[in-house]
Amino acid sequence: MNYANQVMHLKPSIALWGPLRKAAGTLLALLALTAFNTPAQAQLKIDITGVGANQIAFSAAPFQGNQGLPEDIKKVIEDDLVRSGFFRSINTTSNVELNESTLIDPSAWKSIGVDALIVGSVKKLPDGRLDLRFNLHDTAQQKSLGKFSYVIAPSALRLHAHKIADFVYEKMLGEKGVFSTRLAYVEKAPGRYRLIIADADGANPQVALASKEPIISPAWSPDGTQLAYVSFETRKPVVFVHTLATGRRKALANFKGSNSAPAWSSNGQQLAVVLTKDGGSQIFSMNADGSGLNRLTSTSGINTEPAYSHDGRSIYFTSDRGGGPQIYRMSTNGGDASRVTFEGGYNISPRISPDDKTLTYVTRRDGQFRIAALDLASGTEMLLTNTGRDESPSFAPNGRYILYATKSGGKGTLAVVSKDGRIKYNLSSSGADISEPTWGPFIND
Repeated sequence: MNYANQVMHLKPSIALWGPLRKAAGTLLALLALTAFNTPAQAQLKIDITGVGANQIAFSAAPFQGNQGLPEDIKKVIEDDLVRSGFFRSINTTSNVELNESTLIDPSAWKSIGVDALIVGSVKKLPDGRLDLRFNLHDTAQQKSLGKFSYVIAPSALRLHAHKIADFVYEKMLGEKGVFSTRLAYVEKAPGRYRLIIADADGANPQVALASKEPIISPAWSPDGTQLAYVSFETRKPVVFVHTLATGRRKALANFKGSNSAPAWSSNGQQLAVVLTKDGGSQIFSMNADGSGLNRLTSTSGINTEPAYSHDGRSIYFTSDRGGGPQIYRMSTNGGDASRVTFEGGYNISPRISPDDKTLTYVTRRDGQFRIAALDLASGTEMLLTNTGRDESPSFAPNGRYILYATKSGGKGTLAVVSKDGRIKYNLSSSGADISEPTWGPFIND
């Protein structure tokens, strides 16, 4: 099998087998391997096209002492909350001097329509670090929901602004926010592929790997410290595991034939991979160090795109064993598989929600490729998108949102939809062709 055919075997055209993305390129040497510290040029831009019902009205005051610092804390928090679809900003504090210690009258703020008031300050310490403080006031309950202080490096200011937004989101909605999490995706240009890590809002993009060869199928480890992916730098698809903090990586699956579609178990101790070393496209499991290879499927045709359930009991995967691509479920030890998708003749790329209750995938309907969500208990399917060339769905770690790739102006871009379809926004880049997105886990403090 020549190089181009190898790529197409792993990632055929969406028109042939689905959002197993097209990749092509010549066999050149690896361009660069960097630790996770190289800034990327293209930064994603946000375009909100849908919002949720019953939005919470909030007001964020400018943080005292923010002038001259690299990030506008108030703006980061506002943008995060508005982008979620559950909040709307009321700008009533631009000329008001407030900080985390200011005594406020909650009823006065409630009377002008503010449900939540966010105030704070930031101060540069003698050693160069920053003392960042904030207070969240709930005007309906007429009390503070939290007053905190962080001592941080200036480089961590944006991350902690995201964390403040996460705190507000959780206190007001009762579920964890995902603003301080990260995304991974592949950026393509002629003769160049780059694996990018960015904030959940698309800002602060960093190059984890740059190559003249295709990079596909990135997958986060459960602790967020590593990415598994497939690289073609050695004239064949090989599964690597890459430690982001150091840039060190290991070829985990480099068997005869194709090695593809890595997926981590929920405890991080195993990965599932797709190998052709024994003929056909079969799913195997292995330990995270590459030992303990175990074959899980044994059918003719294609078995691919494994995804572990979060309870550690099942693997969802795509197979054409019934004549066309559909999604199946089997035990993590392999054995008999049961079919999961029945609507439509073409369903691929399964990903399971953190609570194991909702399956998202790509479905073809009337010639269009759309993101769907299936309630596993009721069997009810909902079509979430209608842009026609959607692929690579990935759940946010709180299960509320689904990240996916789509096409705009002939180039790949990223978009997000809530699992109920009500909230939608686009993450569009300035000219880059983006694909293969995956949403990272919660970051442990």
